[in-house]
Amino acid sequence: MNLNFKNRIALHYMVATALIMIVIFSAIFFVVKGAVLGNLDSDLSYEAEKHAGEIKTIGDSIHFINKAEWEEREHRELQVNPVFIQLINKEGGLMDKSPNLKGAQLPFKDIEFGGHFNTKLNDRKIRQVQIPVEKNGKIQGYILAAMSSEAAYSVIQQLRNILLISFLIVLIGLYYTSRFLAGRSIIPIQEITKTITHISKDNLKERVTPPQNQDEIYMLATGFNALLERIEKALEREKQFTSDASHELRTPLAALRGTLEVLIRKPRTQEEYEEKIKFGLKEIEKITSTLEQLLHIAHSETSSTIQANAKVSLAPLINESILKYKTDITAKNISINLERDFNEELPVPQYYSKIIIDNILSNAIKYSHNNSTVQIKAHSNGKRVACIISDCGVGIKKEDLNKAFESFFRSKTLNHEQVAGNGLGLSIAKKCADAIQADLTIESELGQGTKVTILF
Repeated sequence: MNLNFKNRIALHYMVATALIMIVIFSAIFFVVKGAVLGNLDSDLSYEAEKHAGEIKTIGDSIHFINKAEWEEREHRELQVNPVFIQLINKEGGLMDKSPNLKGAQLPFKDIEFGGHFNTKLNDRKIRQVQIPVEKNGKIQGYILAAMSSEAAYSVIQQLRNILLISFLIVLIGLYYTSRFLAGRSIIPIQEITKTITHISKDNLKERVTPPQNQDEIYMLATGFNALLERIEKALEREKQFTSDASHELRTPLAALRGTLEVLIRKPRTQEEYEEKIKFGLKEIEKITSTLEQLLHIAHSETSSTIQANAKVSLAPLINESILKYKTDITAKNISINLERDFNEELPVPQYYSKIIIDNILSNAIKYSHNNSTVQIKAHSNGKRVACIISDCGVGIKKEDLNKAFESFFRSKTLNHEQVAGNGLGLSIAKKCADAIQADLTIESELGQGTKVTILF
């Protein structure tokens, strides 16, 4: 059945309610039917017991006492629902009967205790009871009592018809009511659908308006808005990545191209060729470094599972980073002052921690003055491992501190314009710290130096 969502909700609600109504209406019908027939059976049993005291047995014969008086009473009184009484022997032969039976005869069931049952008298429905007549502990015959059951079954039939008609009317009304309510309930979903159809890659600012009630649809709307936020940020990062990459690669590529064009214009000396080739190699190294750092950023932004579970001690990672930049340290005659507790293991995640320390230490060495000191402290406060790297370099202006972790941002301090870099180191460190739930804070004073604190 190809129904829309609103009609499916109404149909399912109607079917569920119909099943409940069938159970309830059936219970009502059978309870009322049992009560009506129970009252009729109670009256029959009373009449049978009453007339059982008005019979006499002579040998094998059973007769009513004062039958003439009984007949005269029936002539004087109008009986709305007459009781028919009949006496039979144990073989089922007729012994006596009430005057109102006239030429008719009640049916006999050849069982010891007949109980109550339905039958017919002159093609009219009656309810009948059959009880034994005993003498000296032996059954002499049976007394049969019957009453018309047409009125009782008329009530039962009317109740059945009313319940059936009510069932159909309630179902029809329920369907349209539930369809109306379902239509109102899915209005927020329709709004979400309408918003989705309007959204494109050039129109990601539009948002779904959540309903007032904080229900499942509210969660759907807020979840969809959060998804749009993530998609928008991802596209912005992609655009920023493309823009930044093209910007950062254009300059060294242009320089490399210009150098090669100059080389091919005319023959050069050996020294000139070597000089231009060294310059070209230096520009290629810049391009390679920029690409590697851009890939680090892209990797940390798109992967949340590389968070290597393997942990290592912080001290070896620091020593590896110091050895990695030994040439730069020696060239600037920088002293490395390492302070750590040798009795503590200080475990940290291996993969991202190495990247963070490499970038922070690289910046500290790069922006330190010649013959200065870089201080590294490592310790544990019981719950977290701290690594603090401080330098006595050019520092960062206070107004630039809140932008220090942005990609390609470099403070416009004149003191370090000659320092090579592309502004990606701190951005990479920050994204790696976020990946392992580490805290990265930076403090700096222009002309005094910078201190970076990493809490693993």
